[in-house]
Amino acid sequence: MDANSEYGISNGFSLWDTSRALTLTGWLMLVDFVLCLAAMGFDSRQITGANAWLKPAKFGISSAITCLTIAWITGYISDWPKISKWASRVFAASIAIEIAVIDMQAARGTTSHFNVSSPFDKTAFMAMGVSICTLWISMAAMTYALMRQKLTPVSWQWALRLGLSLSLMGAAAGGFMLHETPGQRKIQDPPAFGAHTVGAPDGGPGLPFLNWSASHGDLRIPHFLGLHAMQAIPVVALWLSRCKGLSEPQRLRLVWLCAVAYALFFMLLTWQALRGQALLRPDGATMLAAAAISLVIGAGSARILSPQLQASLNGWARVLEVRS
Repeated sequence: MDANSEYGISNGFSLWDTSRALTLTGWLMLVDFVLCLAAMGFDSRQITGANAWLKPAKFGISSAITCLTIAWITGYISDWPKISKWASRVFAASIAIEIAVIDMQAARGTTSHFNVSSPFDKTAFMAMGVSICTLWISMAAMTYALMRQKLTPVSWQWALRLGLSLSLMGAAAGGFMLHETPGQRKIQDPPAFGAHTVGAPDGGPGLPFLNWSASHGDLRIPHFLGLHAMQAIPVVALWLSRCKGLSEPQRLRLVWLCAVAYALFFMLLTWQALRGQALLRPDGATMLAAAAISLVIGAGSARILSPQLQASLNGWARVLEVRS
């Protein structure tokens, strides 16, 4: 049995069969992404220091990948069809509402998130908040169903479970942005409530295309990393499935190690951002924490792969002995 077949990649289901709502929404998000890129070419308006259509473009491509990934994941939740069906529809509708509001506000030349400067803008922001909450609930329902679903091999089962669970955690991390900043608290009726930048107003110098703050903390970074764990962890599991010589128990342990490492780096980036520290300007404490996590990952990998490492060392010893 080849790796693709063993891991269910060639099990015959198509995205359209597993969830029409998510598949259609995913393709519409791809179209939205292309249109936003085109709009950037002739609309030079700036919102918080970046082209008005940059944020809609980023959200469009991220939402497309997310919708199509979850449509693919629902193909494995065969024992819970009702949960899979309604949760997929709720997720698709919720993300479509959020992207529609983001695009609308970009067309109006104003911000979407945190904007409470007028009754209309406040209503739009509240609509986004409701859609995000329903999106998270639908993800939680799919995660619950996936935790109850039995799949083979076990390493693949846990790769899907842990990936979606970490994405659920990453989505919840967006709540860190919903707090009044010190500057907003000084104003009687601030035009914004919350921010993604820590230590400065939104809109300062940013990294190319991503536009994450280049000089202060940015909570979008851990939020992004967490959300896309549903792609990262299964990709690692697929790569491990192609590594000859690994047993299934070793693959399972490595999947778990990868998920733990992912969670630790997510927490590290959150801690870094909350302290107002830019991603590419880590202080000594951040570097020390990153080194400690890397050491744990290295030691864990060595422990799991010890039979292979020992065999490799023995092989090199025999080669050196012959050459000497």
